[in-house]
This record gives sequence, C-alpha cells and structure tokens, in this order.
Amino acid sequence: MTTVDRTDAPTGGPVEGTAAEAVLVELAEALSRFRQGDFNVRLTRRNGLAGDVADRFNDVVAVHRRSTREVRRICRVVGREGRLAERLDQEALEGGWQETAGSINEVIDDLVRPNREFARVIEAVAAGDLSQRSELTIDDRPLKGEFSRIGQNVNAMVDQLSTFTAEVTRVAREVGTEGKLGGQADVRGASGTWRDLTDSVNLMASNLTNQVRSISQAATAIAQGDLSRKITVGAKGEVAELADTINSLTDTLRVFAEEVTRVAREVGTEGKLGGQADVRGASGTWRDLTDNVNSMAANLTAQVRNIASVSTAVARGDLSQKITVNAQGEILELKSTVNTMVDQLSSFADEVTRVAREVGTEGKLGGQARVSGVSGTWRHLTDNVNSMAGNLTSQVRNIAQVSTAVAKGDLSQKITVDAQGEILELKNTVNTMVDQLSSFADEVTRVAREVGTEGNLGGQADVHGVSGTWKDLTDNVNSMASNLTSQVRNIAQVSTAVADGDLSQKITVDAQGEILQLKNTVNTMVDQLSSFADEVTRVAREVGTEGKLGGQARVSGVSGTWRDLTDNVNSMAGNLTAQVRNIAQVSTAVAKGDLSQKITVDAQGEILELKNTVNTMVDQLSSFADEVTRVAREVGTEGNLGGQARVAGVSGTWQDLTNNVNSMASNLTSQVRNIASVTTAVAKGDLSQKITVDAQGEILQLKNTVNTMVDQLSSFADEVTRVAREVGTEGKLGGQAHVKGVSGTWQDLTENVNQLASTLTTQLRAIAEVSTAVTRGDLTRTVAVAAMGEVAELKDNINQMIVTLRDTTKKNAEQDWMNSNLARVSALLQGQRDIGEVCRMIMNEVTPLVNAQVGAFFMYDREEAGVPRLRLVSSYGYVSPGTEVVFAPGEGLVGQAVLSRRTIRITGTPEGYLTVRSGLGTAPPSDVVVLPVIFEGEPLGVIEFASFGTFSGLHLTFLDRLVTTIAIALNTILANRRTEELLTQSQRLAREMQDQSNELQRTNLELEEKATALAEQKQNIEVKNREIEMARLGLEEKAQQLARASQYKSEFLANMSHELRTPLNSLLLLARMLADNPERNLSDKQIDFARTIHSSGSELLVLINDILDLSKVEAGRMDVQPAEVPVDEITGYVRQAFQPQVNEKKLRLSVSVADGVPDRLITDAQRLQQILRNLFSNAVKFTEPGGKVSLRVEPTPADTRFGVASLDDAEQTVSFAVSDTGIGIPEDKLQLIFDAFQQADGTTSRKYGGTGLGLSISREAAKLLGGMITVRSEPGEGSTFTLTIPAVLPAETAAALSSRPSEPWKPVSVQEAAKALVPIVAPPAERHAETEATAGTDAERGAAPDLSGIRVLIVDDDIRNVYALSSALEMHGMTVLYADNGSDGIQKLADEAPVDIVLMDAMMPEMDGYETTQLIRQKPEFADLPIVFLTAKAMPGDRDKSLEAGASDYIAKPVDLDELLDLMASWLPNRDAAE
Repeated sequence: MTTVDRTDAPTGGPVEGTAAEAVLVELAEALSRFRQGDFNVRLTRRNGLAGDVADRFNDVVAVHRRSTREVRRICRVVGREGRLAERLDQEALEGGWQETAGSINEVIDDLVRPNREFARVIEAVAAGDLSQRSELTIDDRPLKGEFSRIGQNVNAMVDQLSTFTAEVTRVAREVGTEGKLGGQADVRGASGTWRDLTDSVNLMASNLTNQVRSISQAATAIAQGDLSRKITVGAKGEVAELADTINSLTDTLRVFAEEVTRVAREVGTEGKLGGQADVRGASGTWRDLTDNVNSMAANLTAQVRNIASVSTAVARGDLSQKITVNAQGEILELKSTVNTMVDQLSSFADEVTRVAREVGTEGKLGGQARVSGVSGTWRHLTDNVNSMAGNLTSQVRNIAQVSTAVAKGDLSQKITVDAQGEILELKNTVNTMVDQLSSFADEVTRVAREVGTEGNLGGQADVHGVSGTWKDLTDNVNSMASNLTSQVRNIAQVSTAVADGDLSQKITVDAQGEILQLKNTVNTMVDQLSSFADEVTRVAREVGTEGKLGGQARVSGVSGTWRDLTDNVNSMAGNLTAQVRNIAQVSTAVAKGDLSQKITVDAQGEILELKNTVNTMVDQLSSFADEVTRVAREVGTEGNLGGQARVAGVSGTWQDLTNNVNSMASNLTSQVRNIASVTTAVAKGDLSQKITVDAQGEILQLKNTVNTMVDQLSSFADEVTRVAREVGTEGKLGGQAHVKGVSGTWQDLTENVNQLASTLTTQLRAIAEVSTAVTRGDLTRTVAVAAMGEVAELKDNINQMIVTLRDTTKKNAEQDWMNSNLARVSALLQGQRDIGEVCRMIMNEVTPLVNAQVGAFFMYDREEAGVPRLRLVSSYGYVSPGTEVVFAPGEGLVGQAVLSRRTIRITGTPEGYLTVRSGLGTAPPSDVVVLPVIFEGEPLGVIEFASFGTFSGLHLTFLDRLVTTIAIALNTILANRRTEELLTQSQRLAREMQDQSNELQRTNLELEEKATALAEQKQNIEVKNREIEMARLGLEEKAQQLARASQYKSEFLANMSHELRTPLNSLLLLARMLADNPERNLSDKQIDFARTIHSSGSELLVLINDILDLSKVEAGRMDVQPAEVPVDEITGYVRQAFQPQVNEKKLRLSVSVADGVPDRLITDAQRLQQILRNLFSNAVKFTEPGGKVSLRVEPTPADTRFGVASLDDAEQTVSFAVSDTGIGIPEDKLQLIFDAFQQADGTTSRKYGGTGLGLSISREAAKLLGGMITVRSEPGEGSTFTLTIPAVLPAETAAALSSRPSEPWKPVSVQEAAKALVPIVAPPAERHAETEATAGTDAERGAAPDLSGIRVLIVDDDIRNVYALSSALEMHGMTVLYADNGSDGIQKLADEAPVDIVLMDAMMPEMDGYETTQLIRQKPEFADLPIVFLTAKAMPGDRDKSLEAGASDYIAKPVDLDELLDLMASWLPNRDAAE
C-alpha cells in the first residue's frame, strides 16, 4: 500500500489556499493512479472534511482492490484449477458491487453449465452408455453460438455411435446367432474410423456369408449328383480346409463318373477302342470297379483292334499282317481263318501290291516289282508293270520337278526329259507356259502349286480382264492343266486299281505318242491279268479290301488248280460272308449301344459257340446296362439317392459288378445324405448335429473331421459370441474366450480373438481415460497404449489433437494476454496530452507487466542548439546517478538503438553493468532490451527494460507491438503540441502585424499632415524612412513566419489526411463490396446500411479532398494541366453528375449554351469541373424542393473589363453562370463566403451541412485558370455565381503552372489551338485524388475489366487495407500475395514468381515503398514490372516522388475499386490484347 506524498503539491499563492490545493493535488494524483489500475494508492489521513474525503476515497480503493483480488481468485480456481462450483460472494457486497459480482457469477454459470452437460454425455459414452444426449437448452433458454455447435456435434457423435453399435449388434446376431446370412450394417452419416470399422464388420459378414453359402451349394450339388460345382469363395483357416475337403471329394466323384461314362460311351456307343478310366485318388470299391471296367475295355480293344487291323490291311492290299492277339472260342477260329487267307494271297500279290502301293498310294516313284519264281504271263505282267513304272517315273518326276519349281515361284527351270506325243506337247506347252508365266505369275503360281506341288488336279487359272495372247495363254494353261489332269488321273486311276488288285479298269483317256504306247501297254497288261486274276482279284478285293461280302469269282476259260482254287475261294467267301455279316451286324450294334440284336446265322463248330456266347453276352449286357444306366441317371443326374440296380439271371463278374454298383450307390447315398445334412446344419448355424453314418477310408476321415469341426465350431462360436456380446453389445471390456480342447488353427483363432478383445479393451480404456481427461480440461495426458493400424492412427490423431489443443490454448492465452494489455495500454494513452505523464504511466504499467525490474524512458529532443539528444524523462526502479542522463545518437546502446532503428538485446550482463536495488538487497539483471520508438522513420524516444529473468518471446513481441502504439501516441501528442504552438504563434504574429499596420497608418497620416514641412524636415524624413524600412523588414520577417506556420499547418493536414485515408480506404472498399452483394446473401436493409456507410465515407473523402485542396492553394502547389476541352463535354458532365441529385430533391435542372460560345476551350478540364461541381453542389444544397438550378454558358461582351489581367488581355472569354432559386445570401456576407471555413450564417452549417471550403477552393482554382468568380444574390430569391475564364489559358498562367516549363505556352485562338494542341490528360491517380469519389451511381459504372488469373502482390503494413483490398481483388478472380514490409515484398517477388503487378504502399516501417521500388527496379527481370503506388499520402509532390523512385503509376487512398481495376488493366497490355 502506498500513500500519496503531499510534498509534491505546488507551492506559492495565498496561504489560505495552500492546504486546499494540496488536498486537490493529492486527490488528483491518487485518482490518476487509481484510473491506471493502482489499487495500492491511499490518501493521507486528515481532519475535517478533507479527512472524510480521504477516508471515503481509501474505502473506495479498498473495495476495488478486494473486488479485483476476488475476481482474480475466481478466475484462477475456476479457469485453471477446474473448481467449477466456486463463485463470488455476493452477500458481502452491496449495490453495484453486488450486481457486478452477480453478473460475473452468471457468466461463470453460463460457461460451466453447458460444459458440464457436454462432459456428462461424453462420460456416458466413455462408459458405454449411448442413450444419453446433450440438452441444447439451459433453463428453457436455447444454447447459441459455439455452445450450440458443440452440443449438436456431441449429439451427432452419440447418434452415430448408437447407430453403429445397433447395426453391428444386429449383424452379429443375425449372422452368428440366427444364421441369417447376407446381413450388412447400415450406419448412415459415419466417416473416418467409424466408416472403416463399419466396412470391416460388413466385410467380415459378407465373407462369412459367401463362404457358408458356397459350401452349402457345393454339398447340395454333390447330394443332387451334380459334381460340376465347387466351393470357389475365398476362405482361410478351417473354412478353407472344409472347402478343400469338399472340393477334393467333388473332384474324386466327378472324375470317377466322368471316366466311367466316357469309357462306356467311347467303347459301347462311339466305338472308340482303347479308352481307360483314369480315376486318380480313388480306392476301395471305386478302385476295383475302375480296374474291372478298364480290364474289360482293354481286352475287347486289343482283340477287335487286331482283327480290324488285319482286315483293313487285306482290304488295302497289305497281306503282310496277321492276327496275333490272344483269343479263345469263336474269336480264335476267326483268327485262324483270316491268317490262312492272308498266307495264300501273299504268294502272288505281295510284290505287285508293294509296287502298286509305292507308286499309286505312297507316291514313291522308281519302284520295281521283284517277284521270285514267277514265269509266263506273271513274268510279262511284272516286266510291263516295271516298264510302265520306269517311264512314268522319269516323266512324272521331271514334270513334277518343273511343276514344283513353278509352284514355288521358280520360273527358271524347264522340262528336259525325252518325251513324245502329247507328253512332248505337254513338255513344250509347260516350258512355254513357264516362259510366259512370269508376266502374270499370281494365277499360274496358284495353279502350278495346286497341280504340281499339292497334287490337286483340275485346277484352272482364273485371270480376270486379260485378252489377246495372255487370254490365249491362260486358256492354253487351263487346257494343258485339264488334259494333263485327265491323263494323269486316268493313268493314276488304272495304276492304283492294278496296285490294289483291280484289273477291271483300263486307260480310256485320249492320248498320243508315248502316252498312247503307255496306254496300250497298260491296257494289254490288264487284259492278260484279267484272264485268270480278274474275278479272283475282284472277290478278294470286295471281301478282303472293300469289305463287300457275298462276291463270287467267275473266271472264264480257267481249269485245273485255278478252277479248284476259284471254287474253294467262292465257297469260303460265301460261308464267311454270311457268318461275318451277322457277327459284324451284332457287334456293330453292341458297339453302338444297341443290345436288341442277336446272331441268327447258321453255324457249326466254334462259330456256333461264338454265336451262342455273343447272344448270351448281349442279353446280360442289355439287362446290366439298363439297370446301371437307371441307377446312374437317378443318382448322378436326377439326384435321387437310394437307387439299386436289379439285373436278373447274371452271375460271376456281372453279378459282382452289379453288387458293387449297388453297394457303391447305397453307401454313397447314406454317406452323402448324412454329410449334406450336417453340412447344411452347420451352414445354417446349427452346430448340434453330427455325421453318424458308417463310413470307411476317406469318407470316415471326412466324417471324423466334420464332427470334430462341428464340436470345435460350437464351442468356439459360444465363446466368441459371448465375448462379442460382452464387448460389442453390453460394453463389458476385458472378456476372454475359453475354448477347451482345441488346438492348431482353432487354438490360434481363439487366441487371436482373445488377443483382439484384450488389445481392444486396453486401447479403448486408454483412449476413454484420456478423452475424459481432455473433456475435464486436463491437456497433460496422452494415449500411451501400444497400437497398430487404424487404432494407432486414432491414437496418434488423439495425441496430436491434445498437443494441438494444448498449443492452441497456450497461444490463445498468450495472444489474449497480449491483445488485452495492448488494448489496455492503448486506452490509457488515449486523450493524454502530457508527454511526461505518458512516459511515467508507461513505466509504471509496462515494466511489471513484462516481469522487468528496471525500466527507463528516453525522449528524443532536437531543441538544444539543433543537436538531437536523448534525455531520461521517466524510470521504474532505476537509481539516478544524481546528474542528468543524456545521450547523443550513436552514444551507448540507447543512442545506437536510435541510430540503427532496431531493437538491441543483451543477455548475461557482466558484473557491475547495472544494479537493481530494493530495500533488502541488490543484484544485477540477466537480460536487457533496448527498444527505439519510431514513427514513420523518425525517432521519438528509446525505452529500456532490465530483468532478473529472461524476457520471453511473448514479452518481446508485446514490446515490439507496444512501441508502435507508443510512437503513434507520442507523435499525436507532439503534433497536437506543435499545432497549438503554431496556432498561438500565428495569432500573436497576426496581432503584431495589425498593431504595426495601425502604427504605419498613423505615421502616414502624420506624414500627410506634415507634407508642407517636408523641405524643412528632410533630415527627420530620412530618419523616418529608415524607421519605415526597418518596419518593412520586420513585416517581411513576420510574413516568412506566417509562411512557415502555413507550411506547418499543411504538414499537419497531410499527416491527418494520411491517418484518415488509411482506415477510410478499407471502410469504403468493404462497404462497396457489401453494397454490391456479390454472393446475394444480404437483405435489402443490410445493403442499404452498406450503401449508407459508403456514402458517409465518400462525404468524408470529399471533406478530406477539400482540405487537401485548400492546403495546396495555401502552399501555392495547385497546378493545372491545359488541354482541349469540348464545351459539350462540360455540359454533359453537369447533367450526368447532378441529374440524380436534382431528381432526388425534386428540383428542375436547366443547362444551356448561348450562341457565340466556341466549341472547344483550352483550359484544365479537371479544375473547371471542380469549380462547377462546387457551385452546383451549393446551388442544389440551398434550394428547397420545387426550386430550380441552371447553368448558362455564354460569351462575355468584348468590351467588358474585369480588372484581371488574364481576362482583360484574353482574345475571348466565356462565362459559366450557375443560378438557383434558393435561400440567397445577404449582401454583407457575399465576400465572407469566399473565406475558408466560412458560411453566410453560422446556423447554415447545422441545417445544410458543409465545411465552408468549396467556394474558397473554387475561387483559387478560378485564378489558376486565369479567371474569376462573381456572385449576385437576393435573400429569399436565389443566387447566381458566375465563373469567367479565358477561352485560351493565358501564357503567363500556363508558363507559371505548367508541369513542363521547357515547353513554352503561347496564346492562340481556340481554332488554332484545336488544330495544334495535343491534349494533356492528368494521370488517373492524381485526378482521383482531387475528384469526388461518388461521381456516378452504381448503375452508371461500366463493366469491370476481366482480370481473372492475374497474380497481384500487395506490399502494405496496414492489415486492414490488405484485407479489404485482397477481398475485393479476389472477387474479380485475381490471386493476391501479401507482404507487410519492403524486404518481405522483394522476397515474395523472388519466391512467388511470376507476379503480374505490384500495389505498393509508400509509408512502411523498416523499408518504405520508395526504397523498395528502387531495389526492385535494380533487378533486370523486374524492369518492366508494373508497380502502382497505393498510399494515403496525397499531398503535392508525392506523385512525382513515387515516379522518380520507379513507380509505374500512382493512386491515392481511399481507392475507388472501379478506377483501380481500370488502372491495373491499363498496365497489363498483354491482358488487353488477349481480351
């Protein structure tokens, strides 16, 4: 607790007022400290009324202190310690204090109750209770804002969890308990981990459904005799083993059935011998049955194949083969008969047959018949045959050689063999054909390939579109091919017939030459052979070769042995024909599966036994086949199990085979039915059934396997269902499945389930524990349980969420601390006028706030002999050395901080550097920071802090931001002080000038009175002249002082303009964007609000522009840009600008141009519009509804004298008369209205508004145009303001004000100027700074240029302007980059290239816009980059300064968005070209 020292009170004055003044001074000081938050201050106890005041004040401070401590305690225990039941004690308070405490308690209740509600629901969820929901109303009041959003999110989370739990429980019950396959969990609205978990459950149910259904379908198919079905669904573990077992069984059964059926079909129906049933993996009865079937098929195949082989050989003339297969009974007799026949035939036909076969059948040319021991006709026949074969061989080989060459595309070969007759012609024709074939080788090649190589006779060359020689050639080739075909075919036919033993054929084709000789020789040979062999050969061929039974040899003229042989052959052929035909008929029928036929031919001996055996076999086969086919059809095709084959009268192998088939069918039926029943039961979820049928072998193994599987499945299902119910439905974590007696896969699966339940229990408990802690505000906990996969991701996400939440909470707390303290210090600085008080307040407030023990404030002072100094003006905890502490720039760290404009920090100060003292001891600080106070590059002071501890980053950031606020406050105080001093000085100088002026007037009067005595008083006059000269010099000095005062005022106005334009820029931009309502989400009333804000801001901008114009006028820096101006453009501007205002106020507008007015003027269009705008604004403003305003443009009479040189010397002058029917102006006020900040009546501004600057600025602008403004007015009738200007701007005015003095201006006529003058248009940025922001309505705006895709870099330190400007540009499709200082802007250009245009602020800390632009222009790649200055400094010369720095253009804040877009489009020529 501190007491205000009364010795600080000022002394002096009357004795009786000293005590009262001391009390007031002490009270004021105490109130100041109390206002600054120092609740330890107390007033000294006194007697009387002063004592009562002190006691009351001390009581008030004590109550504040207690309240503050109580609020701080509540914040700590509720906000940090989590004791949500703590509240402020209202009972100990009264009045407003009690209401304040009640309000704080209500805030705590409003914060705590929703959080408790949320925590209740989350704890219920963590405990597995999903029936709870968060109430969204408190005391019948609905939650709003973040509380409502959090409550809805919590309820949505619980709803999703509840839906997920219900769906998973339903699917588990249907699939695992009720056996309803195909169920899927449908959790709508779930995402993230819950979506993945739902998908996993559905995948599990889907897989299980597919597996069980597939096993059931396969088992049912087996039971129905369909062995084509298999279990194809993907499975693992025991389900995969069961699927493999059933598939293996299906494969075995299917292979056996297919193989037996195939062999039976091939042997019995299709007659394909040699087939064997290949049933892999079969055993027992199936193996024996397979072996029996294969043995029967093999024996029958060998016998029939051997007989067929020999018969075929004989039929083909091959008498070298005999029947060698083992046989018995009639088959043995048939074997002997055939072999004897072969031996007899081979005695005379072997060699002839060989040659015939080689030449005619095998195509082996050159063969010769070698028949030993023959003579006579057989010898001649042999020689003739050999001769024919030799000639034919040579000719055919040569023809074949050439034909083959031609067929292969080789046309260089010819036929060279000797030949005659048609063969010779054929030779020549072929050779000629070869020569000519090269011209059309495609068709000839095809024919040659078919005839000569492939042996396809009869081919014809089909050459389309040929004629003449080629047509003839084609015809000849075709004729040759036809003849050759006929001859060769006939020769080949007869030769083949002879080789086959057929001597009935002769060569009948027309032939000549050697072919004719060959023909005659062959025919003669045939005639001689046919005399004794024709008929024998015919019979032998028909019976042995062609298989035509019943033939008889009729040989005329033979006798002796040949006759006997003929008769024997005929007798044998007759008997054999009848018997073999009948046997073959029955055998063929049996082979084709027709068991209805029998052998009926008469026979004796072994043939008779064969007949009876075959017939008996047919009867038994028929009965056996019928029954086996029926059983096979019923069991294998129709799926009717239980069928039995009943074959009457069979014995032996057929009886055993029948019994085996019936046994197999019976056993298979009972086994398959029992397995199918159990498998179906398992598939339907019924694990109470087992396989009880007797079985052996692999079926027994399958039975035991399935029964064991059912037992284990039942135990496993019970335990897994229990664990699933406890964990997934009842929420009882920690359950374990106990399945006794299992091993292998079932043991592993049980352990996996237990491991899953245990892991899930541990993970969920850990996550729930941490989630509950986070819900209660404990952000120190993390999920530490081991996890993998998605649970690991969930764990990491929760931990990351906690870290992020903790960091965010800490950052938010730090940011709140910084913002609140910055706001508090800023609030304390507002309204301050005493720099010393400000410095003391900063030391007292900031030093303990950053945990510093020592603080010092040095002010920058330039007043001492023009040398800047830094003086210690205030400190905290600092022991003064007894002398004034002063530093120059660069001296010490304080001076260096000012010189370098940067913060200096010292850590680990050496011994003796600085000592911090208290009443109990001393110690050096460990951290020192020195911060310069800079405003717009100019130093204002230095602040130094020292601390025992290390300054945190938060404290340093706070100090960096704080010095900016302090700089603004100090600059404002200094500016106000400077303004007050200048105003006082200006008033004093004005009074002195008035006094001197009066004195001068008196002196002049005295001089006039004493004029008659001038001669006598010459000496006195000289003295007086010297006195006058001195007075004149004094006046000039005073005038210079007035000019400096005016300059100071202009600087002040410029600074104030900058400070006003900066926030006004973002205000107008954002208001404009809201008024445009691009997203169509504002109501009409909200749009009206936005338009009102924009209109008010625009009016403020007009005021600022007027003030700037006034400052330009007073500074003499308002210039003109003469150009050719059409009069119609001026009148059109007036109509466009003021017609809406006139209509809104229900006035009449008249604009007229008199005859004689030139079409064009040479003047400054902007200044002329500015004057007319001000005059028309006043006319509209002061005219009541129903009145009239008008503009009359007319030439002034040539003899009119104005008293203004530029008008009097002008060739032609033009007047612009603005008239109204308004309130009028009294005559004594007509001159007053042209003074700055003056109006005709003080009440006028309150009724009509306005600043009184418009006419003052207009008058000066008229002077710049070489003209003047006059006024006529009658109160109550109206006023007429007339602007008169020369039609051509005078030379002296243009020369004095032109921005290009090197281009002299000469007075010319309007017509001459119109021909010679190049229009000079003011830059858009400068014109914008001097024109009204609301030149037109929204409807009058043109379409904005398309700048979508443009990359814009904004370099500005004011985040408000950046936000507003970037929002506006992004709405037009541009990409906006941002940098808050020059160095960052240069770095952005390098990193974020390409950038199309840069919007640069002029005034920024560290590096201003001018320096930044100069550095950018030094880089060659940015030499042509458009850089537009966008600044709130809009004073004369600012534009030139920016252009000199390298700017492309200049625009003043606040920015008109349409004008900015047009300006940007003008600097993007490529964009315009693209458009």
